[in-house]
Amino acid sequence: MAGRLSFSNITALAPMVRVGTLPMRLLALDYGADVVYCEELIDIKMALCQRQVNDVLQTVDFVAPDDRVMFRTCEREKDRVVFQMGTADPERALTVAQLVEKDVAAIDVNMGCPKEYSTKGGMGAALLSDPDKIEAILRTLVAGVSKPVTCKIRILPSLEETLSLVRRIEKTGVAAIAVHGRFKEERPRHPVHCDYIQAVAQAVSIPVIANGGSLDLVKSNGDIQEFRKAAGASSVMLARAAMWNPSVFSGQGLLPVERVMEEYLKYAIRYDNNPFNTKYCLCQMLRDKVESPLGKQVQSAQTNAEISEAYGLQDFYRQTQEQLQARRDAVQSGSRPDRPVLDGDVVTMPVRFERREYPPQITPKMFLLEWSRKEKLEQPLYETVQRCQDRAFQSTVTVAERKYRSTLWEKSKKFAEQAAAIVCLRVLGIPEGRIGEEDSGLVCKRKREAKLNGAADEEGSKKRHVNLCSGVRGRRVFDHTS
Repeated sequence: MAGRLSFSNITALAPMVRVGTLPMRLLALDYGADVVYCEELIDIKMALCQRQVNDVLQTVDFVAPDDRVMFRTCEREKDRVVFQMGTADPERALTVAQLVEKDVAAIDVNMGCPKEYSTKGGMGAALLSDPDKIEAILRTLVAGVSKPVTCKIRILPSLEETLSLVRRIEKTGVAAIAVHGRFKEERPRHPVHCDYIQAVAQAVSIPVIANGGSLDLVKSNGDIQEFRKAAGASSVMLARAAMWNPSVFSGQGLLPVERVMEEYLKYAIRYDNNPFNTKYCLCQMLRDKVESPLGKQVQSAQTNAEISEAYGLQDFYRQTQEQLQARRDAVQSGSRPDRPVLDGDVVTMPVRFERREYPPQITPKMFLLEWSRKEKLEQPLYETVQRCQDRAFQSTVTVAERKYRSTLWEKSKKFAEQAAAIVCLRVLGIPEGRIGEEDSGLVCKRKREAKLNGAADEEGSKKRHVNLCSGVRGRRVFDHTS
């Protein structure tokens, strides 16, 4: 069909856990990759996600119930990105595929990962021993989505078993098969079996994508064609060679890894990549220099801002943040998502507590407590609930007999309470202590210093915790932690 992604004569970025996120995929496309695969994403987690258009980042995000972004993509890669999932259930696989199909070029099923996190649920390489389930998953996907469906396998203990499996796979209607030329128990240190890949390519009529040559055969762009010939395959998929230096896709030759890391970091900043994911990818590129002064600075960094300092990209980071904030302001002025909404007897707003937006040891809860004392009100009462499916938290704070709550769930009880405090402060028009705010005098210097020294009663407040899973209400406690 016209416009469908072709898997013939391509070079692809392989799916890699913690590597194949949006910054790396875009960088690989910049350097010449024809197709990019996202990291393996588990169907159970993806099935809970909601599709959200992010007007600030200009992305499409698939967001979990705890507000984590599980998959982020953008228009630039829409016709070239393959969504890879880990699954062992045809119907659940179809649910996820239909969720993402409008935003990706193809759907791939992981049948080759030998790691326990994949195989313990019957996914990844565990599927290789259940060809009937493989058929059921692939037939369901091919019939149920409009985009091409592919799969990625490892070779089986014998050539005969391998060829029997790929012939069954071809009959399901998939558009291509990627073959990692190692057995399930083999690791990168073992040589890739090009003869198996070659036999597979001869046994089927659909494109075969050769994978597994990074250590033995592919060290530069010129080696890609040699690996393709040795494997007799239509196409090549690169994992570690691309992880170490994605400019391996460039026909102009490898670029200095220092330059490549800077380009990667710019994408990570531009698309608000998780800083721990950013650190991981940079450390893979550093390789044996990970203990160098630069490597140690990267490892110690906790935010993308700190990582940008290590690479001298502070100005780029600042300018990008200003651009994103301008977009954020424009979006908010148009839709007013920060307007309070009354939900029963609770005033709600979609607010999240971002630790980096506040000075060290200063929090919105401290400001709310000090304001309550100044107004001679009872101290704030926080009631927190925990959701079963993802163990996320949401807190409601009562101040002057009125209740306030953020509509967004947080990853920790403390963050949920801070978010509730922010809602209350913003509704009442009270300073909350953010960096750049004019000093309100609510939290004086003496108390800030006391907080730093550990003598903390600034956030003393009544708290009650409810576990929504068990329905057991926690006892009311006085807690003086921040």
